[in-house]
Amino acid sequence: MPSSLFSRLMQHRLAWPLLTLALLLAVNAGFNPGFLHLEWRDGHLYGSLVDILNRAAPLVVVSLGMTLVIATRGIDISVGAVVAICAAVAAWLIGGAVDGQTARFGLPLAIAGALGVALLCGLWNGLLVGAIGMQPIIATLILMVAGRGLAQLITDGQILTIYYKPFFFIGGGYLFGLPFSVYVAAAVLALLGLACTRTALGLFIQAVGINPTAARVAGVKARRLIVGCYVVCGLCAGIAGLLISSNVKSADGNNAGQLLELDAILAVTLGGTLLTGGRFSLVGSAIGALIIQTLTYAIYSLGVPPEINLVVKAAVVFAVMLLQSAEFRATLRTLAVRPAHKEQLR
Repeated sequence: MPSSLFSRLMQHRLAWPLLTLALLLAVNAGFNPGFLHLEWRDGHLYGSLVDILNRAAPLVVVSLGMTLVIATRGIDISVGAVVAICAAVAAWLIGGAVDGQTARFGLPLAIAGALGVALLCGLWNGLLVGAIGMQPIIATLILMVAGRGLAQLITDGQILTIYYKPFFFIGGGYLFGLPFSVYVAAAVLALLGLACTRTALGLFIQAVGINPTAARVAGVKARRLIVGCYVVCGLCAGIAGLLISSNVKSADGNNAGQLLELDAILAVTLGGTLLTGGRFSLVGSAIGALIIQTLTYAIYSLGVPPEINLVVKAAVVFAVMLLQSAEFRATLRTLAVRPAHKEQLR
């Protein structure tokens, strides 16, 4: 490949996330010979790659909503609590009948109720940030703390076990050989991608993120847009809550979605979205979520002790973020050129 073409490819915003994901997959394949093996059994695909996609789906969905919020210079650290609330609401609406076929209010109402609560949570955050003008981290911190308490109130401090079998399909079912959760994540990515690329929404979000004042002067309804982004982020967290609770067949108000907000923010940054607002990439955020899940799989498969796996994860992410930094790469090039220049002078 000509060097000029390679240089242009590496300048693409998705180049480094894709390269990082490829390297992690190669490391997994190197230490685990059966990592890339896929097997068709009982009408479904089985394998490590399918497992990574399935487990990454909730994080992908949350990261997509977080991308829109961060693109408007905001942040939402309450998504983990919203996941717990929606899981608790869905479990309570379904009820605890142990026959596997009976629900208190039925599956459609349980899904609608959980997603409705998620929309209200997103609207709450959006109004605090967009209408009142509260700083995003403070506004969402309120729901992060109170939301976890609300989830525990709904579950009465207990883990609600779900026995309703139709609900299990959302996070644990298969469609055309692949986990249904993968289709859910892909659908959210496609809908948000179409909205941001086929309409003026993406341009408006970038304008608000780059300069909110100038965007308002240009006629963009910045406050409504910010509220809308937080509503979408809340809805994405609600969808993730359904996926998680369906997969584990329970709702835990204390631990469901724990630290998910940090992984989502990390996935967004790994995907190339600027925390300062403006430039964003939905596809990049999805790739970032896959990077985190693949890294987690690698850590456990390599037998890294649990007490240091977070340190290893942080070190790898730190290195990746440095390599993605154009300023850091320029500094490395400068340091590499200086010794060569001194040798020529000699």
